[in-house]
Amino acid sequence: MIVEQIWTGNAYRNFNYLIACPETGEAMAIDPLDHVKCLGIAKDKGWNITQVLNTHEHHDHTGGNAAVIAATGAKLLAHKNAKDEIPDMDRGLEAGDIIKVGKTVEIEALDTPGHTMSHICLLTRTDEPCLVSCDPLFNAGAGNCHNGGHPSELYDTFASIISQLPDNTLIYPGHDYIVGNLGFTLDREPGNARAKSLLEELKDYDASNPMVTTLALEKEMNTFFRLRSSGVIETLRKSFPDLEDNPDPRTVFLKLRELRNSW
Repeated sequence: MIVEQIWTGNAYRNFNYLIACPETGEAMAIDPLDHVKCLGIAKDKGWNITQVLNTHEHHDHTGGNAAVIAATGAKLLAHKNAKDEIPDMDRGLEAGDIIKVGKTVEIEALDTPGHTMSHICLLTRTDEPCLVSCDPLFNAGAGNCHNGGHPSELYDTFASIISQLPDNTLIYPGHDYIVGNLGFTLDREPGNARAKSLLEELKDYDASNPMVTTLALEKEMNTFFRLRSSGVIETLRKSFPDLEDNPDPRTVFLKLRELRNSW
């Protein structure tokens, strides 16, 4: 299996993806907003795009559908409940569905609401699993819930689905916000040495050569996984003085998401 992470360089800082079967050259385009780059890379590598998958219904993820499908005849896949927002869907996905690409690639659809209520994350069935997380989980951060989502559902996605994956899972998000997100982690947990050292490593960071994190690393430096950290809770109490003595993880997550909205 080949995962091609494509930096769009646009104002939204999107990543697009191609997942290819090396044996057959068949490929799936994920959220191919920059259709020119996606089609060009596929052509250069000799891949045939046979499927387009949208992780969710926002235009910065669906905007390239028509051009890619017109050029390739690919089938369109997305969450089954997004059919009214994503036109001309060929296959509606639900939790546990398997997407096959060529002869060698199998990918499991995860039902991951929160950023929107019809969001799919993709988990590869490989020895070293890859999670195309798109917008619930960013490197060092979590997605917002402004346009059709809900923060409590996002917490459930983090707690019940993402955090339960193997620690060696590679994380492929929908946008590059890693530097800003590390800044938020350090604002919330100034003593987080791993976040501090990583931010220093990324001082000359270029998203066209993106860093790929693991779930284990995210648990060290992503404040949205660090819900029982005494440092996170102590700092949170400065913004929310009425916070109870031992807040539960959901409460901490929701307060962090509220602060991130205006940070």
